[in-house]
Amino acid sequence: MPDHLHPTHPLALAPVAAPPSTVDGFVREFLLNLNSGRGVTLSNASATDKYFALAHTVRDYLMARWLEDLRRQREVQDKGVAYLSAEYLLGRQLDNNLLASGLSEIAEEALAACGIDLDDLRQQEVEPGLGNGGLGRLAACFIDSLATMGVPNVGYGIRYEYGIFRQTFVDGQQAEQPDAWLSLGSPWEFAHPEGAQTIAFGGHTETYDDEGVQRSRWIPAWNVQAVPYNYMVPGYQNGRVNTLRLWSAVATNSFDLRVFNSGDYEEAVRAQTYAENISKVLYPEDSTPQGKELRLQQQYFFVAASIRDVFDVMLPADFELTNLPERIIFQLNDTHPVIAVPEFMRVLVDEKKMDWDAAWAVTQQCFAYTCHTLLPEALEVWPVELLGRLLPRHLEIIYRINEDFLVAVREKFGDDEMRIRDMSIIGEHPVRSVRMAYLATVAGAKVNGVAELHSQLLRDKVLPDFNEFYPGKFINVTNGVTPRRFVRLANPSLSGLITDALGTGWVTDLERLRELEAYAEDPEFRTQFAEVKAANKRLLSDVLRERDDFEVSDGHMLDVMVKRLHEYKRQMLKVLHIVTTYEGIISGRVSASDVQPRTFIFGAKAAPGYAMAKRIIHLINAVGSVVNNDSRVEGKLKVLFPPNYNVTLAERVIPAADLSEQISLAGKEASGTGNMKFALNGALTIGTDDGANVEIRELVGDDNFFLFGMSEPEVESLWVKGYKPSSFYNADSGLRRSLDLIASGAFSGGDRSMFEPIVSNLLYDDRFMVLADYSAYIGAQAKVDAAYADQDAWTRSAILNVARCGYFSSDRSMRDYIERIWHTAPSF
Repeated sequence: MPDHLHPTHPLALAPVAAPPSTVDGFVREFLLNLNSGRGVTLSNASATDKYFALAHTVRDYLMARWLEDLRRQREVQDKGVAYLSAEYLLGRQLDNNLLASGLSEIAEEALAACGIDLDDLRQQEVEPGLGNGGLGRLAACFIDSLATMGVPNVGYGIRYEYGIFRQTFVDGQQAEQPDAWLSLGSPWEFAHPEGAQTIAFGGHTETYDDEGVQRSRWIPAWNVQAVPYNYMVPGYQNGRVNTLRLWSAVATNSFDLRVFNSGDYEEAVRAQTYAENISKVLYPEDSTPQGKELRLQQQYFFVAASIRDVFDVMLPADFELTNLPERIIFQLNDTHPVIAVPEFMRVLVDEKKMDWDAAWAVTQQCFAYTCHTLLPEALEVWPVELLGRLLPRHLEIIYRINEDFLVAVREKFGDDEMRIRDMSIIGEHPVRSVRMAYLATVAGAKVNGVAELHSQLLRDKVLPDFNEFYPGKFINVTNGVTPRRFVRLANPSLSGLITDALGTGWVTDLERLRELEAYAEDPEFRTQFAEVKAANKRLLSDVLRERDDFEVSDGHMLDVMVKRLHEYKRQMLKVLHIVTTYEGIISGRVSASDVQPRTFIFGAKAAPGYAMAKRIIHLINAVGSVVNNDSRVEGKLKVLFPPNYNVTLAERVIPAADLSEQISLAGKEASGTGNMKFALNGALTIGTDDGANVEIRELVGDDNFFLFGMSEPEVESLWVKGYKPSSFYNADSGLRRSLDLIASGAFSGGDRSMFEPIVSNLLYDDRFMVLADYSAYIGAQAKVDAAYADQDAWTRSAILNVARCGYFSSDRSMRDYIERIWHTAPSF
């Protein structure tokens, strides 16, 4: 190819020839990648060499279609979606890419011909922990669905050098270790340093006359380079490959040879160290001013690079900017990327010289905002002092947006100063700050919640004035999960059973699972379904034995609670149930023979600075240590807490689960997606009417769901009356005995002080009303025990959960976004 060809020239993007999709062809490509890519022969290759050669072989199969898609997208200029997310919790890529490309069986046969077990190579892959939990996993599900549906999409985020920390336990307490997922490199990424964007910070602004027009410009104090790393996002066996583009920070002048030669080696690389901190760690601890500043740097860094990428790479040079809404829409995945709004305006007004009103009209059509929370502390605010120091021009733009907005508010609502204060993008208390959720709401074409209840509460309680001001702007799009990873890959036995019953096609049309309802009445199918669940339990037992030296007892109900450790998710309520059951047996008040054998499995990470969450983890492990070593409950109760729960472990835990714990206080969980994954894999749910639990219960039916606890209006009513947790403690002997047992030091070697902060918090604060819902929860767990005793009826309910939860496919979520917000369509 001639060197002078521009990268967007059709010849520069001409498709490469696809490798042959046969076993012999795969073997040839694999050996070629092993020889030329790793510099080894098959006889002396390490497991890592073989994994990388396999990954590159699969990558080669996807490459031709990816390049062709990029070329055609530039040609046809269809409207695309730029998904801006600070998190992408991708999971391992090898199996997903084998499945998407239809190469799973060919690869297995080809490797076997080379004397290699595919399972051995799967274990070599390090999962990239580029997310904290549901937010990042949702983003990964969404980009998978968009590729599967053929919708043009680029996911934008940060290539954190160290992702979410690797969790270990030391004496039962959480210890954080670096997640060095890149230590061996990643075979799935394509680095493009030549495509780096310069991202500026600090400095000041100035005004100037531009042929009679007063304009502003930003004079930054320092900058960094944002280097793009591209990942392929293949659709499921449809030939479509979209792109995930993650940005890595490097210094613009990373090494000062003069200073180095003078002997000051540390100073010589100071700029490089400072710049690379921006993409070093997912969610740096922000309890310090330096941590807060680094988080804001991260957020601006990736959205500024992404917006520049759209202008410089996706759009032709002569593109008419007023037509931008017909070409691109930016979806803001929570408040982290909202600084993109003033950056977009800065580019349009300062660099492209658009009139302010015209630029704002374009901006309001090019952004949409997904709110993922109901907790006020989770709606980000940035101090004006920090934002003005780091991004002075952006603060000016935000002030201008706010001034114009408040003029419109006064025109509609009059001089209601309290309402104006409440709606201002700039908050005045406790310090002057920018409310990022408000900015996103003012700028977005649509604002969506992520479950019916969440969206209602968002309209009625979190942002009611904005809902009144913008009729029709607030909508609901209930979350979903990709059936490719969380059914087809995670649960191949169940997938095979479904395919035998329904035929192919359900993986991309999950509503077809409804056809399974009739099979719930078929004794033979129920037997096969129960055998699948039992096999998945054995597989999980093998994994936990090898991974953590844990044993999962045969015949136990698997009662699972896996999610981020936060007080509102109420892991403490689950602990109290375990302690209550344990105390009942050892005291003799409850006969062990009347208790269904259970293994309780927890998976949770606590934010490094979240002291109470870390105490709860310590308590769970302490309770487990006592329960697991008490002969009086042997064979009846077991508590397992495998450390470092991630997507890879989730793919083993979820298919094995019998009971899914979704027990947040009503009105606090936005949606949840774990609840959907468990139900789709045949676990029954015990839960409150919170988040997407409401929709799950409505679909699967009350007979197949264990509902307990206060409704959101009841929670609100109790709070208004004056919630006194100690009154519930005094009124319930079971609760009193359980809390007293914890306080006694029974789970801490007699040390009464160890878990005193937890007990006191529940008795005197209990913000999330654990004690208020305790009695109803214990009652619901008694119903679980009774139901599990009839295994055939339980299996029938499990089948109906699978059959009735096809609605929770992320493909359906994407269709909702497409129809209600983005107005995009599949292309070519």
